[in-house]
Amino acid sequence: MTAMTAKKAHGRQVERVLWIVLVLNLMVAAAKYFYGLASGSASMQADGIHSVFDSLGNVIGLIGISLAARPADDGHPYGHSKFETYGSLAIGVLLLLAAFEVGSGAVEKLVSQHYTAQVTPVSFVVMVGTLIVNLGVTFCERRAARRLKSEILAADAAHTLSDAFVSIGVIVGLVLVAAGFPMADPIMALLVTGAILVSAAGVFRTGLRTLSDHARIPAADIVAVAEAVPGIVEVHCVRTRGTEGEVYGDMHALVDPAMTVLAAHCLGDEIERRLQEAFPELKEMLVHIEPAGADESAAGEHRGAGEKPEAS
Repeated sequence: MTAMTAKKAHGRQVERVLWIVLVLNLMVAAAKYFYGLASGSASMQADGIHSVFDSLGNVIGLIGISLAARPADDGHPYGHSKFETYGSLAIGVLLLLAAFEVGSGAVEKLVSQHYTAQVTPVSFVVMVGTLIVNLGVTFCERRAARRLKSEILAADAAHTLSDAFVSIGVIVGLVLVAAGFPMADPIMALLVTGAILVSAAGVFRTGLRTLSDHARIPAADIVAVAEAVPGIVEVHCVRTRGTEGEVYGDMHALVDPAMTVLAAHCLGDEIERRLQEAFPELKEMLVHIEPAGADESAAGEHRGAGEKPEAS
């Protein structure tokens, strides 16, 4: 199986999981939002809106996976994997809008002191039922993420788990309303707003790490693997970048100056092979071979691309 065929097969499996999660999220969102609307519960409506944005996140994830699976071309020689990152940032923007909508409604109720929540046994049935679904989705999605080694499924499972925690908060709010504390409903809606903002912050943090070319694999880990190759004297100038599931890097490897070009080239291939075995997310490692002990190697670490050494 070629790398491109494997990537497409992996993408199809991830898409299948996302479609199943999308359908379940829509069912959960509808149950919470419409019953919250009927009962006047701001926290249930807020939780329903949060679940809707979980569903929109699934849709954007599907689009991102589809675009990211496209092969490299002249305009995108490193492939299209960052389209998945752009999609995650779009989810972050949607989450901010949801937080504003939920938070403003809760503040309005607190300021006006107009509390409309009506707690019935059906309220608890709806919330407990949707909580069970959320926990089940989280468990299955995490297991699929481990099996497929999918970063997006792992992140989506964490997001769904946060929704489950929000549902627990809403249930606590309903208990307090039933106990005679109606103000608890909009207060719990504000806590839901906080949970949405935390989710948005996590999405932005992950996306911006990718777009800012944050190091994806610790340099020390790469050095340990590369320097274990017989014939390699030293490794330095290690750099990695890319998405969590598709990493590119480069490094300098020092070898015996008397070594032939062919032998040095074979060492570079061996380094790349071992690194890709140790780090499956590493798609390409460019190995720059240097002669050990040569003055140029030390000076070259501090020169920019194309910069010539100073005359002595």
